[in-house]
Amino acid sequence: MAELTTLESLLEMGFERNRAEKAVANTGNQGIEQAMDWLMEHENDPDIDEPFVPPVGTVLGGEAGSQSTTEQPSLADTAEGTADGEGNYDNDDTSARMPMSEEEKLEQVRRLEELMRVKQAERRERERAEELEREKQRRRQGQELQQIRQKLQDDDMKKLADQRMKEKMEDKMARQRVKDKIARDREERAQKFGGITLPSTASSSQPAQPSPSSPTSHGPPPTKKEYDESRIQVRLLDGSTLTAVFKAQEPLAAVRVYVQVNGNTPEGQDFTLLSPYPRHVYTELDMEKPLKELGLVPSAVLVVAKK
Repeated sequence: MAELTTLESLLEMGFERNRAEKAVANTGNQGIEQAMDWLMEHENDPDIDEPFVPPVGTVLGGEAGSQSTTEQPSLADTAEGTADGEGNYDNDDTSARMPMSEEEKLEQVRRLEELMRVKQAERRERERAEELEREKQRRRQGQELQQIRQKLQDDDMKKLADQRMKEKMEDKMARQRVKDKIARDREERAQKFGGITLPSTASSSQPAQPSPSSPTSHGPPPTKKEYDESRIQVRLLDGSTLTAVFKAQEPLAAVRVYVQVNGNTPEGQDFTLLSPYPRHVYTELDMEKPLKELGLVPSAVLVVAKK
């Protein structure tokens, strides 16, 4: 039984002649399996249906050296093993090939179709495996990206928590420094302006001597009482009040610092102090003056006002 050529087999299977000729030419006429593989791999090429122009000297199904250099058979004629009247072929099998019967053609077509189904199944399995591998790779990349994002988020949260802790510690230390400074200032002013020397216990058995400043019937008229402390009541922005006792010689700035530390004024809120009656707004210059000089001794009411 004569065998169909590669080109004939492809045509019998229903492939277009243009595609079949390209497959045979691009595989070097090495057989039906190679041609079918080429067709399946290039079936989606944009130029697959463009007219095929065989290169010079391309021979399908015969020997190139047996043809005339001036006249060459067409690709289809060569693939089918035919020659024109002037062409001479040394291949006796090609020239003596007997035509196939219909049963033989059908049998060979069935074999080729079965081979094509096997090739297509192999191709689908290969594509499925490749797609599965691409999906695995995509998932791995997605997991790695998610881990990187989570790590960056954790690092940012840790940095933010550390920053907040640092700010709280600095604020606490600043408040403690202010309180310590107020305490030192009060102690220094008490020692400087309000220090009182108590009598020694050794002289307690001796009869008390009249104080030089004690008023007598023969002494000068009594003088105005001197106060060394002032009781200050401060009304805050929300209506609540603070009350504290300050030395008469302490500056008004000490009252403002006391309000900053113990009041509920928002952090960073700038404010000033004023006397409601008669109304008087104290300036930065007034903050350096003693309470006694400002007339806030022995007691006074001040109001916190926004600047």
